[in-house]
Amino acid sequence: MPEIASVALVGAGPGDPELLTVKALRHLQEADVVVYDRLVSRAVLDLIPQGVQRICAGKACGKHLLSQDEINALLVRLAKAGRRVCRLKGGDPFVFGRGSEEALHLAAHGIPFEVVPGITAASGCLAAAGIPLTHRGMATGVRLITGHARGDGELEIDWRALADPSTTLVVYMALAALERFRDGLIGAGLSPTTPAIAVASGTLPEQVLCRTTLAELPAAVMAAGLAAPVMVAVGAVVALGDILGRASMAEEEGHVRQNLG
Repeated sequence: MPEIASVALVGAGPGDPELLTVKALRHLQEADVVVYDRLVSRAVLDLIPQGVQRICAGKACGKHLLSQDEINALLVRLAKAGRRVCRLKGGDPFVFGRGSEEALHLAAHGIPFEVVPGITAASGCLAAAGIPLTHRGMATGVRLITGHARGDGELEIDWRALADPSTTLVVYMALAALERFRDGLIGAGLSPTTPAIAVASGTLPEQVLCRTTLAELPAAVMAAGLAAPVMVAVGAVVALGDILGRASMAEEEGHVRQNLG
């Protein structure tokens, strides 16, 4: 029997290949097979050497090439066959990436694994827009939340806990839940004029930014025609993007749409 190989659960970052870590790039170059998700950018996939097997395990809302159980089984099967596996995930594998579920499955089957963190969308995409997650006197904390519940179920959200004007709220996979987040946050007391931004294809040349307010967020995103995946940030720090974003090379090279109504 072949010797069991290891699995690397690797964060591919938000899209820009230059935001990969050195360790992530090494695992890409040393792997026998790369199992990648839909959110991994084409620019990152282009770094995989020729001859390395690629397996797409992409998941979109309601559409799965492989179920999570099938992905878990695939990783175990490949490792037991002696294949060095790079499990490549957009962003960070432990931030809404199901990396911990896969790690638990690998551990349960005695498969050695390593977790390679990646730059998550909250920091990568907002930095590209010139927006800090925290800023003295404006935001003393950050909350990361998903706009998509497991199994397409209903999210259970404590709106009062989220409607904190001293916190930056970042919503992953937010496109289908914009109206619910707007209504829930305003209903819990957050000002309708709180700055908000929606980011599509963050850090990539085709990046689209939609600057608006919490009250106008759903209408502004619809008018801008943003397509999933979309990340949303709400909070006072978003206003800094009007200054820092316009002064940065990242935004000059990207594509910006605004709605400040």
